[in-house]
Amino acid sequence: MLHQLEIENFYAILDPQVIDLRVASNVPDTPGRFAPLWERSSERAPKVVGLFGANASGKSTVLRALSFIAWFARDSFSLAPGAPLPFLRFNRSDAIQKRTRLAIQLAGVNPVDWLLGEVRYGYEVVLGRSPDGHDQVLREVMHYWAHDSGRKVRLFERDAQGKVKTGPEFGMTGFTQALGKVLRPNASVISTLAQLQHGFATTLREAAQHVFTNMLIERTQTVEQEMVQFYASNPPLVEALNREIERVDLGIQAMRIEQGPNGPLLLFSHEGLDGPVPLHWESEGTRAFVWIYPFLQRALDTGGIALLDELDTAIHPLLLPEILRWFYDPKRNPNNAQLWMTCHNASLLEDLVKEEILFTSKTGDGRSEVYALSDVQGVRRDDNYYRKYLSGIYGAVPRIG
Repeated sequence: MLHQLEIENFYAILDPQVIDLRVASNVPDTPGRFAPLWERSSERAPKVVGLFGANASGKSTVLRALSFIAWFARDSFSLAPGAPLPFLRFNRSDAIQKRTRLAIQLAGVNPVDWLLGEVRYGYEVVLGRSPDGHDQVLREVMHYWAHDSGRKVRLFERDAQGKVKTGPEFGMTGFTQALGKVLRPNASVISTLAQLQHGFATTLREAAQHVFTNMLIERTQTVEQEMVQFYASNPPLVEALNREIERVDLGIQAMRIEQGPNGPLLLFSHEGLDGPVPLHWESEGTRAFVWIYPFLQRALDTGGIALLDELDTAIHPLLLPEILRWFYDPKRNPNNAQLWMTCHNASLLEDLVKEEILFTSKTGDGRSEVYALSDVQGVRRDDNYYRKYLSGIYGAVPRIG
């Protein structure tokens, strides 16, 4: 369970922002809404996180930060030596030369013995520029908190010169010399060691593969045909989508895949129509649902994290609460997968509890700030969040006029 995110000098965010999702101990259990941070933990965090705010207020920056961390840990070794890292600093001349810092805290398997259960991990990366102007890692560190003592234990720590210190739990025997030869200034320790088949790093890289996002990190455009290919190579996903279609009213009966002259095609059957309808003739709402469904289902299947920007775009407001219920349902979500989403549809606030709601707003000089509804003084659990948000009481609304 991911429960803390820190962002500094990354896209629309300049000043350090800390998102702490831990639910106060006096908050009553709401069925399906919260999950323990790790096995046997007394602390909890929400399984659904909704980000609300005006256009260009920084909502997407939060999801982009999480997406970048997952990409950096998983795939940064694929970058060419000296290639720029795929992110932007805050767009101001004095900020471009400053460091960027991203950090998360989440649960994972105990590094000493997986039979001991999960523990809390912290991962931090600090990015800057080399004297010749190239992106480089200034600091990368990972640690965990021991169950028995609560002591913070270093797994590895890397400095700006690329020197890496490790703890015994990280298991670097036979890897230290090889890492020193291949570690690049623009690649993570985790993705580099995973290429060397380091056991623990490979486990961490696989965990990062359970972050499913529609945010583009490397500057390549995801085309619709890639989504079609993904369905074509995953028949169980097609079956799962068709079961879902039977439950929600999308105006279609089923989806099937046929081979066309240029590759696989998605075809949709409609009641009352004589023949199937291809994807490009379907409504924007149907196409949006078909596009986001794999992100949601893969997170639910693996206990991962779905990061969906503008989830409510083109999807009917009555379908959005149904998607949230998938994450609240212990049968549908037995491994406590999380959904992080940005939304403009304020009516969704009526379906969320205050611990699930984050707001983003911009200062007069363009800096984005992030705050939780639970941090706003005087918010009651029985308040109408929808009406109060639109009235401007919570802030984070567009200024018109």
